[in-house]
Amino acid sequence: MESVQAIKQRFEIIGNDTQLNRAIEKAIQVAPTDISVLVTGESGVGKEAIPKIIHSLSHRKHAKYIAVNCGAIPEGTIDSELFGHEKGAFTGATTTRKGYFEVADGGTIFLDEVGELPLTTQVRLLRVLENGEFLKVGSSQPQKTNVRIVAATNVHMFDAIQKNRFREDLYYRLSTVEINLPPLRERLEDIHLLFRKFASDFSQKYKMPTIRLSEEAVQLLQKYRWAGNIRQLRNVAEQISVLESERNISATTLHSYLPIGGNKNLPAVVNKEKKEGDFSNEREILYKVLFDMKGDLNDLKKLTLELMKNNDSEKVQEENEHLIQKIYGDDDDEDFEEAESAASEILHLPNPNREREEIISPTAPQDDKYHFAEEIEEEETLSLQDKEIELIKKSLERNRGKRKAAAAELGISERTLYRKIKQFDL
Repeated sequence: MESVQAIKQRFEIIGNDTQLNRAIEKAIQVAPTDISVLVTGESGVGKEAIPKIIHSLSHRKHAKYIAVNCGAIPEGTIDSELFGHEKGAFTGATTTRKGYFEVADGGTIFLDEVGELPLTTQVRLLRVLENGEFLKVGSSQPQKTNVRIVAATNVHMFDAIQKNRFREDLYYRLSTVEINLPPLRERLEDIHLLFRKFASDFSQKYKMPTIRLSEEAVQLLQKYRWAGNIRQLRNVAEQISVLESERNISATTLHSYLPIGGNKNLPAVVNKEKKEGDFSNEREILYKVLFDMKGDLNDLKKLTLELMKNNDSEKVQEENEHLIQKIYGDDDDEDFEEAESAASEILHLPNPNREREEIISPTAPQDDKYHFAEEIEEEETLSLQDKEIELIKKSLERNRGKRKAAAAELGISERTLYRKIKQFDL
C-alpha cells in the first residue's frame, strides 16, 4: 500500500492539511475493495482526484475509468447517456447505442455532481447498485454490468432528501464510505503553497519569470474567503501571471484581483422561527382575513344582543366602547370620531313596531311569527368575496391615502393589497 506522500506526488496534490491527509488515507484504504464511495465538498476543492486515486489502486486499474458530469447532461438524454438506448427508442435514435455503464463494464464510473440527477434516473441507478442490472432506453431486456461507482457532490444531501430532490435509499447505497474534502479557507497553511505551485506552472506555460508575493500579500491571501476554493485561487494566479509586468506582487496589487464581497464572512443571526403576521402563501393570508372577519362579526353580534336586551343605544355604546374601537379602529381622533358616528348610527334602533311594519311585506301573513327571522337571515347572507371586498373598502376609507396602514390593518402585505384592489376593481 502506497503512502499518503507518495500518492500526493503521483497525483500532484499540494498541501499538508490534516483533513486532506485523512481523506487521502480513506481513499487508499477503500481502493482494493468494491465499496461505493461518495466524495463530498464544496465546488472547486478537487473532488475529482479521489476517484482517480481509488481506481488506480484497485484491481480494476487496467479496465476503463469513465468520469461523467451529471449536471452537464440534459435531463431528457441522461438515461440514454448512462444506460444506452435501442434503435427507434425515441426521435433521432437511428442506431443502437451503448451507455457508459455498458462501456465501463469491469471498470470504474465517476458520477460527478450526482445530486443533480433526475429522480427517474436515480431509480435506475439504485437498481444498478443493488444487483448490477440496467435497462436500455426502449428495451425490456435487462443487462448485467460489473462497475464500481464513485460519486461526488457539492450539494448538502440531507437538505436535498428533505426537499424530495434526492432519494434517501440511493444516498445510503452511494455513501457506504463518505470522503469529505475541506474547503480552501480551512487549509490556511496550504493556500500559499498552492499559489506558488500555480505561479510556477504558469511561468513555464507562458515563458515568463515567476511571480512572488510580499508578506502583506501572503497575509491577504490567507485571510480571503476563497468561495471558489482551489479553482478560484488558480484563476487568480493565472491572471496575475499574465497581466502584471512587475513580478513582485504587493498586497494592493493582489487585492485588485480579488472579487469585491468575497471576504465578507461575518456571522449573522438568522431567526428561523416564523414571525407573527409573516405569511408563507396566499392561503394563510385568506385565513387571516377570514379569522379577522369572524372576530368582527362576533363583536357585532355581541353589540346587537346587548342593544336588543337594553334598548338603550347610549348605554350600550358606553359599556362596549372597547368593542367599537376594535371594530372601527382607533388610529387617531378623526378616525375615532367617524367610528363613534358610525357606531351611533348602527346602534340606534327605531320604534320596534315601526321597524316590524317596514320589514314585513303587505302580502305576508300577519300570523307568520318566523317571517322576521327569515328576512334577517336573507339580508345577512353574503359571499366570501363580497365580505372581503367590504372589509378592504372599510380599511381604505379609514386610512385615506395610507395604503401601507390599510394593509397592516388587514394583516397582509402592501403588494397583496394592491393586487386585490386591481382584482376587485376598487
